[in-house]
Amino acid sequence: MSGSIPLTTCLSPAVYNMVCLLGFEVQDDVEITSLLDKEHRVCWGTICETVSHLSSGEGLNYAESVRKMGPLCDAVHKYFMSLPYEKYEEAFLDWFQWTNNSELFLNALSALKSLDGTKISLCLMKVTSCLERSLGDVYLIIGKDCPFLLRDLLASQELAKIFSQTVMDVLRVFLGSPQSLNLRNILWHGFVSPDEIPSKYCSMLLLLTAGLGQILQSWLSNTGMSLVHRPYFVFSNLHDMTGFPDLNEKVLSIAESLIKQSKFVLPHMVPFWSEAIVAFRQGRYADCAIVLLPQLETGLRLFFTIVNECPDRMLTAESTSLYTTFDEILAQNLNDGSSNNFPGTLGESAMEFLWDILNHQEGPRVRDHLSHGEIELCKFPKQFAIELLDFSILLLHKHLEQDSFDKEDFAVLHPIIDVVGSYQSRFHPITLLQKQVLECCESLQQWDLLPIPSLDHPRENREFQDHVNLALSFVSEIEKILSMLHLKGKTIFTTEDCSNWLQSDKWFVAMTELCRKPISNLYSPRLVLEAVGVLRKVCTQCHQVSDNIVSTSHLRYQQWQNKTLRSRQRQNYQRLLCCIRSLSPILRLIVTIVMVNLHNIHSASEKTYLESQKYLKYLKSILQFTENLSSCTSPEKNRWDETIQMTSTILLKIKTFHENNKAV
Repeated sequence: MSGSIPLTTCLSPAVYNMVCLLGFEVQDDVEITSLLDKEHRVCWGTICETVSHLSSGEGLNYAESVRKMGPLCDAVHKYFMSLPYEKYEEAFLDWFQWTNNSELFLNALSALKSLDGTKISLCLMKVTSCLERSLGDVYLIIGKDCPFLLRDLLASQELAKIFSQTVMDVLRVFLGSPQSLNLRNILWHGFVSPDEIPSKYCSMLLLLTAGLGQILQSWLSNTGMSLVHRPYFVFSNLHDMTGFPDLNEKVLSIAESLIKQSKFVLPHMVPFWSEAIVAFRQGRYADCAIVLLPQLETGLRLFFTIVNECPDRMLTAESTSLYTTFDEILAQNLNDGSSNNFPGTLGESAMEFLWDILNHQEGPRVRDHLSHGEIELCKFPKQFAIELLDFSILLLHKHLEQDSFDKEDFAVLHPIIDVVGSYQSRFHPITLLQKQVLECCESLQQWDLLPIPSLDHPRENREFQDHVNLALSFVSEIEKILSMLHLKGKTIFTTEDCSNWLQSDKWFVAMTELCRKPISNLYSPRLVLEAVGVLRKVCTQCHQVSDNIVSTSHLRYQQWQNKTLRSRQRQNYQRLLCCIRSLSPILRLIVTIVMVNLHNIHSASEKTYLESQKYLKYLKSILQFTENLSSCTSPEKNRWDETIQMTSTILLKIKTFHENNKAV
């Protein structure tokens, strides 16, 4: 940004005109009685009349609609500002119930009366996300598969059938289209400063929400249908997001100082950053995250435009092109196919953190869930607010002027900088597979502790010895396969290693080390992700087999001790005990193959198309085996003899594959 004119807005001229100016061009006085009757029912006819269409008849004339709707918004805002909170609640509480968060809409009046642009913007972000979620719930009364994008939801025939097309056109003037006011998107993507969105648009959205509630209540009454709200999203992976340093008052004070000094923060966005700190102090962790996420996107966008030499991308795009959002900032390549220089500048640890919290399907995807109204705000976890602030502090510090930071303050921040700066992905499929393998290994370790009754009957002893011999033959084949395994082109096991590998303790220690060894995962090719997906399914089935064996063994042993086993159950239990000796080494081999393939996974992208198809076919044959094994060992089936036959077949397939592919 050296030598350039400092940014005072991130809105392009056309968007700035739409959002900040057009709604003030017409200065007509509108009586609130033309918009609300004595029972506080919204007069939709007056509002819908202001919506203009293009002369072609195709689509809305958003600019003209905003211009004509401006005086109506002024009247609504003036009325709300004059309304005591008690009267506001009395008039509109019932009409906000359909949103499943009436408290949010009631509290919005306090934000409006504060005259604080930051608080009003925060309120608008929550109102628009909640409104989107609520409209999705309404859509599902008569529709299926709710559209993911707000603009598609607002344009749906399902909502038009319930609310009418003219009412939906009013909403589209405010939300969903880049050609409209587009309030939700320009807020959630960090394009607007606290005072750029006129507060009267917040007031108007409150009125429209109440009006939608009135229409919906009437429609439900007439049709006999009911509105069911989808359950809120619940973070199931909080235990994976521990380890970030908590934030005490000293750290928060230093963060406030960094906000004022760091080049990462645009001057006109400082109030948002300050609000994030205030919200954290007050225990409003959802508010902290809601304010912070768009500002992280803005700061990252700023440096994305610098390193890729595209300063025009800092502004909101016009309707003919896409906004520059997290998706493009974090991508490997730009839209034109050229390399994105930003990831290399930001660093791998920071990139992995951002991908973890924003993008990976099994990660928290905090921004998506918050912005689409899927999270119960009062239950937002403190841990995520800590992580976002810790990460932000790292970025703020990274973009300070050299030698402008006190050494004592640096010492206070060092634990944060150290932890965040060495972050490794926790939600990439490769990392999740490593975690799965470790859990599977821990389950297999339990086999050594399984209780085994004494078998006194001669036939039982003879059958048991036959299976011991069979297990030994399997082990011999497994050792041959182990000798053919390669890790990054090098043989892993010597002859001596192969004979020792399947010993329980040594195997577990070695597998644990492999599970904890980092594997590069940023921008994995499609073939790599497909192979990892198959390996994860294999591991899941192996774990299921182990759980089947452990649970059945304990149950049958207890029944054996109590002499409550029927004859058929006794025979099945004997077969289980015999098969364990064969199943244990084969499962350890399969899990070993999973880990070896995982550490070699990036070589998959170097294969030819035919080679890659053969490779995937091989992995899927192992998956088929583990699925069948899981089925046969289930408590419902207990088909132990079949497991032996399947094991012989898969060992031959694995051996043949590795004989034909020496470097795999």
